[in-house]
Amino acid sequence: MGYSIRKISNEDRDWVRFVFINHWGGEFSISKGNKFYADKLPGYIAEDSISKVGLITYNISGRDCEIVTLNSFAETQGVGTSLIERVKQDAKEEGCKRIWLITTNDNTHALRFYQKRDFTVKALYANSIEESRKLKPGIPILGNDDIPIRDEIELELLF
Repeated sequence: MGYSIRKISNEDRDWVRFVFINHWGGEFSISKGNKFYADKLPGYIAEDSISKVGLITYNISGRDCEIVTLNSFAETQGVGTSLIERVKQDAKEEGCKRIWLITTNDNTHALRFYQKRDFTVKALYANSIEESRKLKPGIPILGNDDIPIRDEIELELLF
């Protein structure tokens, strides 16, 4: 592993906001109708000797831990998996019984990635992106591979 993982610090908040704006289309993310602001979430950064190579943000509510965002800037190096493992440790320490997340129907890469890490499809929220666009009008109509973005898919990992 050519990188280390550390908690997001206050000094990182501008960079986290930059990642949200450039990779998630704004300073906040939408999940099942909830807004999550980049500079308010706990999370972890993966970095090598030169730069930051990954970011994960999450939100714990009750016995659930939601992964809000995951970015790996060094794919196939284990960055995303390592970041998930750190969040899993935090979730267990907080008494959570599951980790869950939302992705959209066009994000086939994420669907493959999470299922290979034992996440299962929990629910499909058909046409829910219509409501999300009311909160975040910048959500594009077409996503990855020109697939229309319509649905939210909930994945979970129980423990």
